[in-house]
Amino acid sequence: MKRSSFSLLAGTLFFLAFFATAPCHAIKAGDIVFQESRSSQSEAIKRATNSRYSHMGLILIRDNAFFVCEAVQPVKLTPLKEWAARGVQGHYVVKRLRNRDSLLTPTKLKRLEELGLEFLGRPYDILFEWSDDKIYCSELVWKIYNRALGLEIGKLRELRDFNLTDPIVMKLMKERYGNNIPLDEKVISPADMFDSDLLEDVPAESDETADRKGSHQ
Repeated sequence: MKRSSFSLLAGTLFFLAFFATAPCHAIKAGDIVFQESRSSQSEAIKRATNSRYSHMGLILIRDNAFFVCEAVQPVKLTPLKEWAARGVQGHYVVKRLRNRDSLLTPTKLKRLEELGLEFLGRPYDILFEWSDDKIYCSELVWKIYNRALGLEIGKLRELRDFNLTDPIVMKLMKERYGNNIPLDEKVISPADMFDSDLLEDVPAESDETADRKGSHQ
């Protein structure tokens, strides 16, 4: 009898502890995730855009699991935990469309997913050109949302608008463009999408800040 009571008490305490530390908001399909990539171009992107975050992707649900639709080489679906582990210290931030439940109807969400799947296999665009033949991370997510909902998440800029005078940025530009840098090329950066007023933060666990390490479950 005492053992049974102890087991019941232990189970109750575990139950309460679990929900006390559970996320304030669960991740949902259509959420946008940002991280500090460890890729060779990450530092240049951070300096050019004056932002901590250099890579991003779109959350899709496949077989009841979270995947990140991301433009790497090539565009692919990556399990969220695996995607998070690739970032610096496993840190990532989740953003969500404001008024998601009214804007992202089942029909719109389905279209969002269809567009994401249509891009699978496309090569990564190291030249950051505005075309569908090759595509980079923020361009992928921007175009999916734009074509599914008609929204422009983040301000489009020209390449000349970024900090191109930083030595590390200049080195990357020289390697990729030589002496013919396309300064008028249309570009969407992770930083501009991160700062968009159309998105809101999704807090992690009991912490109301945007910091995350590891997974957001």
